Amino acid sequence: MAAHNRNPSTPATSSSSEPDTRPKSSKDSSDGDAGIGGLSVLDLLRVLGGILLLSCGMSYLSTSGQSLTWGYNPWWTRTREWKALIKGQVYLTDEQLRAYDGTDPRKPIYLALNGTIYDVSASPQTYGPGGSYHFFAGRDAARAFLTGCFQEDQTPDLRGVEMMYMPVDAPVDSKAPDSQPQSYDPVEGKPTDTPDVEAHKKARSQDKRRKPLTKGEIKNRHAQELRQARKKVREGLEHWHKLFRGDKDKPYFKVGEVKREPGWLDKVPRRKLCEHAEQSRPKREE
Repeated sequence: MAAHNRNPSTPATSSSSEPDTRPKSSKDSSDGDAGIGGLSVLDLLRVLGGILLLSCGMSYLSTSGQSLTWGYNPWWTRTREWKALIKGQVYLTDEQLRAYDGTDPRKPIYLALNGTIYDVSASPQTYGPGGSYHFFAGRDAARAFLTGCFQEDQTPDLRGVEMMYMPVDAPVDSKAPDSQPQSYDPVEGKPTDTPDVEAHKKARSQDKRRKPLTKGEIKNRHAQELRQARKKVREGLEHWHKLFRGDKDKPYFKVGEVKREPGWLDKVPRRKLCEHAEQSRPKREE
């Protein structure tokens, strides 16, 4: 009877303490690396990286090596800038800079602007020998870039150049005629053809009634005009810096700095404004 009551042996079930030695499915093994549509994140990065490299390569070829970003032109996207950084900065004195004026075909064409040296070799027809702006090559002519006196102001000395933006008083005879009793129209601001003594006297009396500025008001006006003039000098220089940095799609780039000893300006005589700059000064209306 004991033999009949014995239960048949059943297969032993795995207890919770026994490790699961079954191999994981491929789906389970990729759960931590799953992406969109069955692609892993790594696969997506590879695809995007390939597209980016292809775009940069096509841009490089289509722009003759000038841009990797289809015209988006900050300095860090320009290959010529990176090449210059790899080569290192160039430091030249004003005398050494003269050797890079394009007369030696083995050397690049450099020009400097307020102490910064730029490579303009991409435009030998402009800055090379015989070019329309060859006189800028191999030198720092920052003053001429502002005044427009290309022959007289081939110097980096900017002292006093802000005066070209300082207004000058209008001639007295344009406000109220003193010498001739001819008709003067204060609205039009000019004399008429018909003599008019009464109108002449009225214009003079109106000019005399105008309250003159005090010394303090004149001083404050001068200080304000001087600040504005110096601001225009900085803006004028920055306009040219942007051009030679390549920010305006020109194939130029910065290569270094001009070496000058401290106090070099003290050894240079101060310059007056050239005739063109003096004549272009604004006229004060009041």
